[in-house]
Amino acid sequence: MIELILNKIKIDETRNEQVIVFREKEGTRYLPVVIGLPEVNAIKLKLSGLTPPRPLTHDLLLETIQHLGAKLEKVCIDKLQNNTFYATLHLRRNGDNVVIDARPSDGVALALRASSPIFVAEEVIGEAGVTEV
Repeated sequence: MIELILNKIKIDETRNEQVIVFREKEGTRYLPVVIGLPEVNAIKLKLSGLTPPRPLTHDLLLETIQHLGAKLEKVCIDKLQNNTFYATLHLRRNGDNVVIDARPSDGVALALRASSPIFVAEEVIGEAGVTEV
């Protein structure tokens, strides 16, 4: 697995798409991932440093995970199938590892809130990665 950092968020108004662009932490490849508007707004809200007066969906999920005694260890973008990215949340609870299927956009919004790292499988970035964005 290769660690990623969120590089930028692009809004493509001509195609009406929102794209989050990751960069390899120790490399030169980028991974663009198209996501929905609610998820890009959740990511932008966290990056802006603003705290909503009531917990939003990803805040609520993180608080639930923590109250259940678990910790989000990492998010892994581990599959690309039919132009759809798949991710998993890796939780640690009472010494046990728990892996949960997730959309990458939700995983990223959650990882940012939990200050958890984001990884990608080599085969995924090998297939979908680019060297310029």
